[in-house]
Amino acid sequence: MATLDLRQQFPILNRMVKGKPLVYFDNAATAQKPQRVIDALTHYYTHYNANIHRGIHTLAEEATAAYEAARHTAQEFIGAAAPEEIIFTRGTTEGINLVAYTWGRQNVGAGDEIIISGMEHHSNIVPWQILCEEKGAILKVIPVNDNGELAMDVYRSLLSNKTKLVSVVHVSNSLGTVNPVKEIIDAAHRAGARVLLDGAQSAVHMDIDVQAINCDFFAFSGHKVYGPTGVGVLYGKKELLESMPVFQGGGEMIKEVTFEKTIYNDLPYKYEAGTPNIADTIALKAALDFISETGKQQIRDHENELLAYATAQLQAIPGLTIIGNAKEKVSLVSFIIKDIHPQDVGVLLDNQGIAVRTGHHCTQPLMARFGIPGTIRASFALYNQKEEIDALVTSLHKTIKMLL
Repeated sequence: MATLDLRQQFPILNRMVKGKPLVYFDNAATAQKPQRVIDALTHYYTHYNANIHRGIHTLAEEATAAYEAARHTAQEFIGAAAPEEIIFTRGTTEGINLVAYTWGRQNVGAGDEIIISGMEHHSNIVPWQILCEEKGAILKVIPVNDNGELAMDVYRSLLSNKTKLVSVVHVSNSLGTVNPVKEIIDAAHRAGARVLLDGAQSAVHMDIDVQAINCDFFAFSGHKVYGPTGVGVLYGKKELLESMPVFQGGGEMIKEVTFEKTIYNDLPYKYEAGTPNIADTIALKAALDFISETGKQQIRDHENELLAYATAQLQAIPGLTIIGNAKEKVSLVSFIIKDIHPQDVGVLLDNQGIAVRTGHHCTQPLMARFGIPGTIRASFALYNQKEEIDALVTSLHKTIKMLL
């Protein structure tokens, strides 16, 4: 993969930070945007800005066509059976909450059980805690071993006829661990439970086929797949989405409204109340097209090479410990340095133009599991280069000398 050619498509990578060339290693938080995504946003606002659906004038019809084209692209991107199984949301968080507040309230009762894992993002913990508190249900947790992998034997023992839902992260945002989701899904289905996958980190790195893995719900965010913020996708099996109650009330999600009764709209509009995030949804299509045209296998090969290189270089630094050494990982390295707080490292790296993420990464229970306040996280994307990893390592050596 010609990394230099790809880098040129990302205008922000040309900027300087504190007099240094930007090295952007915070891709797990949000990825940078290629010019075609930026252009898609400005083109919509410049040429056919209008509200979608129902309008019969030219701009409204053009906007509607572009918006629905994005739905078809998202369907193909994750292998959904039909476009009506694609619900546009504000991101992974809203997708998970949508399922919790609709399917969850409808199907979970007192004494029922929901299983999550010990490496979940807060967005896949808190909605289920709220639901369990409201319904008198029980939240169970799959433990994480010292390598940052799920204890699958314990998971299987947690499943029972009381299990209504298993909701797990596909790829850990803190450790990079790729979880064995097909095995998780098959075991859950044998127990009669439904499965939701948090795909916020996996959608950008891995080939996703929701039909092949047979998950019931899958959520991901646009801004992590080189698209805009404020837009995401929730996939749900059609029969489940049709049986679930509505999430929000308002325009678009209705067929007919009287003061006596409202008839709700068909899928997917049933779950898209009000004027949606039209511009960002259209730009999301440009991002997904960019990934598909570049080729996920090529991207993955490049990122895996970066991961292996970074891991070897970082392990050679005295006092540095990598947190999360799963056999299956994406291009992310989380680490700590003895006697140095992660935030101090982050500040000093920023002074060298290097952007990393420090803290608990919205996974406080996972940090508690490892007995640490947080980590320094360097996460790599298709536009990163080995030379940037060299810059990180050099800056880490300087930082350690400065602080110790």
